[in-house]
Amino acid sequence: MPAMSGQVWVSLISLGGVVLGGSLSYLVQHRTQLSAERAEQRRQRISLSEARRAERLALLERFVEVAAEAERSAFSRPSEWDDTHDWFLTTRDVMNRLWVAERLIRIQFPLPVHDAARAYFLDLNRTVWEGLPDGDSVRDYLEDNRLAFLDAARAVME
Repeated sequence: MPAMSGQVWVSLISLGGVVLGGSLSYLVQHRTQLSAERAEQRRQRISLSEARRAERLALLERFVEVAAEAERSAFSRPSEWDDTHDWFLTTRDVMNRLWVAERLIRIQFPLPVHDAARAYFLDLNRTVWEGLPDGDSVRDYLEDNRLAFLDAARAVME
């Protein structure tokens, strides 16, 4: 009987080793899987963040480009024009694109950036369609709000 009892103990110890090894293996695999999932989530967050940054940068580029076209329209504003004049037709398209770009800034950026873009847009709109009093400089009139917009955008993009 003592020999059989030894065999039972050996079997139980062996079974215990298998259970312990299996448990440790499960824990290691579970931890590895969780770590891999966290790494994948982090990679996806970084990828999404980079994509949003690129989208914002493209939107800023679009707004600045169209605003520059609008400024050129303000500089070349004829003293008299009507709704068939080439300047009006070109400028109307530019101002429509600027209006859309300004609205997209509101969607993609915090309100301080949009507020600065809006103030710049309103100054441009006023300058393009109404002109400035004689002796006033278009560049000087637009400078403060243009720089405020660019500074606000830069602060968000850092």
